[in-house]
Parts: sequence; structure tokens; C-alpha cells
Amino acid sequence: MTQWSLFFDGWIIAIAATCAVACALPGCFLVLRRMSLMGDAISHAVLPGIAIGFLLTGSRSNGIMFAGAIVAGFLTAFFSQWLKRFGRVDEGAAMGVVFTTLFAIGLLLIVRGADSVELDPSCVLYGALEFAPLDLVALPLLDGVKVPRAFLMVAMVLIINLVILAIWFKAFRIAAFDPEQARAQGMRPDLMHHLLMGMTAVTTVASFQAVGSIIVVAMIIVPAVCARLFATNLISMLCLASFLALTSAFLGHLGAVELPHLVGYGSVPTSGMIAVIGGCLLFGGILINPTHGVVPKSIRRWHFRFQTTTEDLLALAWRLEERGAQSSARVLTHDLTTARQVSRLEIALSLRQLLNQGELKREEDLISLTEAGRKRAATLVRSHRLWEAWLAKSAGLAPDHVHDTAMRLEHVTDDAMLEQLARETGTPVTDPHGRKIPE
Repeated sequence: MTQWSLFFDGWIIAIAATCAVACALPGCFLVLRRMSLMGDAISHAVLPGIAIGFLLTGSRSNGIMFAGAIVAGFLTAFFSQWLKRFGRVDEGAAMGVVFTTLFAIGLLLIVRGADSVELDPSCVLYGALEFAPLDLVALPLLDGVKVPRAFLMVAMVLIINLVILAIWFKAFRIAAFDPEQARAQGMRPDLMHHLLMGMTAVTTVASFQAVGSIIVVAMIIVPAVCARLFATNLISMLCLASFLALTSAFLGHLGAVELPHLVGYGSVPTSGMIAVIGGCLLFGGILINPTHGVVPKSIRRWHFRFQTTTEDLLALAWRLEERGAQSSARVLTHDLTTARQVSRLEIALSLRQLLNQGELKREEDLISLTEAGRKRAATLVRSHRLWEAWLAKSAGLAPDHVHDTAMRLEHVTDDAMLEQLARETGTPVTDPHGRKIPE
């Protein structure tokens, strides 16, 4: 296990966490407004601002490059909206055109000044987070305590973002979900839009030095998208996105230092691993999200299928009893597999559950309904035959076309709907095939 340094590793995690939370806050509103590409656009478009700032002044001062990058970020947002409004171009296409053009200009300018500026191309992609603790600045208000310049910058941006959201939270919320309502209430959604673009630009530029132009996109979008899967309101989304951003920062640095040694490599960039961890969290969220997650949906689908098979077994046993035929596991399995594409294993499990619940009973090789099972089965058959009557009467379907639809609807019919069906069909005694409808 790698020996950790409280100074270097602590500051790396602090910078990454502060940067991630600062990015996640405007990212939530970008995701809600379906403008996720704007963070990507601004993170690429800051390059010409940085390069022009250097070429005009001949200085590598952070303040000059920061100002140039912010100007480039605002120009990206402005030109994207201008193309969308006056060029009648789709918003995503407008952002794509603007940021690729500005990014290309920035690369050309960097090549032009390559002989006089020390710029590692890899830093453009994933920043220089590991070296950030080496660039210290003294804080006069804290008796000259030194902190990394990158931390000071992203911490100031985080505070600014929090203050802006605290003051204009209601306006941001209404503008994100319903701009027309915001305008009707006397608010200015256009102003909120430009303020959000300004937050995104400043946050992206402040994060650029630490994590690079590519990874900052993941910090803006991934926590917000993952939080959107679970959150029920905007406040919970902001809180959850911030928590996921902090988790990604900590686990990202831990993984960047420790995981490569397990396969015989050295360390990897922390910013890149933060994006990987964020992607893993998002993938996990897609799997386990209670509402739309892959795993819960699969469980619900399987449970409904199993319940349907169980109810079909009961109804089949009732129909066999209605015709005076005897039921057995073999007969039930054969008839159900013939009627539906159900595996024998699924039928066996359903049959066992009905026996355990006391709705079916076995006597040697014969299976029969208990009183509880007969009551539930009669309700299912009544629902099926009333649906057939309704489909024939109200939907105008031929009697030989109503069975399959009724087979599906009988499993989702509650007592209230059953009574309504009876009223709308005139409480018929028989179904369209002439079979008696149980009372």
C-alpha cells in the first residue's frame, strides 16, 4: 500500500472535492434545462482566451489568463444563443459549432506560441492536480498561512456559486422548469440564463487549471445526472449531486494512487480517475434507481410475470372444475404451456406457492381448489369474461378476437374497475362465447 502524505494527498483531495462541488451546482441546472453540452463547450472554448491573453501581454500571469478564459467562456455562451436565435440552428448543434471552432483556434494559437510558453498538452486534457499543492500563496488575513493557489481559486468560485443560488434560488428553479411562468410572474428568465452561463463559465475556467478541459465536463454533468435519477426535488438534487461529487473526488484520488499498484503500474492522474469513479457511480445509479433502474424494473417485471402465471394457474383450475374435468400438475402444466409461453420451472414455482398459500390442495396426483382459491379464481374468471363482454360491446371486437386482450387485462383489474365493467356491460350473465360469468 502506498504511503500517503497528509500535506500533498490532503490538499489534492481538498482541491478535487471543492472543484467537484463547485462544478456540480451549475451542472444540476444545465441538466434540468437540457444544456449539458454547454459545460463541454465552455471547457474547450477557454483555450483561445488563455492563448490570446498570453500572446497579447507576453505574460503567464494567472490573472491575465483567467480573465481571457472567462471572456472566451462568455463568448461561447453568447455565440451559441445567437446562432440558435438568429441562425435558427438547434441548440446542441449551435454549441457544437461554437466550441469546436474556438477549440481549434485555441490549439492553433497554442502552437503559434509553443516556443515561448511552457504548456504540456496533457495538462489541457486532465490538468495538473498532483502538482497543485506546490503552487502556494500566502493569506494575509490568516497570518500568512499558505494554501494552494488552485484551492483558493475554486473555493472562491464555490462560495460565489452558493451565494448566487441562495439569493436567486426561486428564480433559478422556476426558470429551469417553466420559463414562461417565470416571465408571467415578473421574473427575467433570460437574465437567469445569462447568470447561469456566467456561473458555468467562471466555474469551468477556475477548474481548468486543476482538472483540465475534458475532466471538468464529467464534474459538471455526471454528479447532476446521477442525482437526477434519485432526487424528488431540486434541493435534494443539489445536495445529492454535491455528495456524489465529494465521493468521486475522494474515491478518485484513492483509486488513482492505490488501484494501479494492484496490476503492477504506477499511479494514474487523479482527475481522470475521478471521472471514472463518477461514471461508475452513474452506472450504479442506472442499475439500482428504484423507479427506472434496470435491476428494480427487472424484479418488478419478473414479479408481475410470476403473479400472472400464478393467477393463470388458479383460473385454469377453476375452468377445468367448471367443465367437470380433473386437475393434476401434469394437466395444468401442459394446458398452461400450450396457452402461454411459460417455462415449466416457472409453472412449478407458481404451483408450489399456491399449495403453500392454501389456495390449491393436492390429493395423491390430483390437484383441486380450496375455498379460498376458488373464490380468488372465480374473481379472475369473472374479470376475464366481463372484459370479453365489454370488448365485444363497447370496442366492437368480434367474439373470437377478445380472448387474448382479456387475458392480459384480467391481471390488472381491481374491485372498483370490476364493478364498473359490470355496470357498463349491463351485468351480463354470459360472455360473448356463451359461457356463464361467475357472480
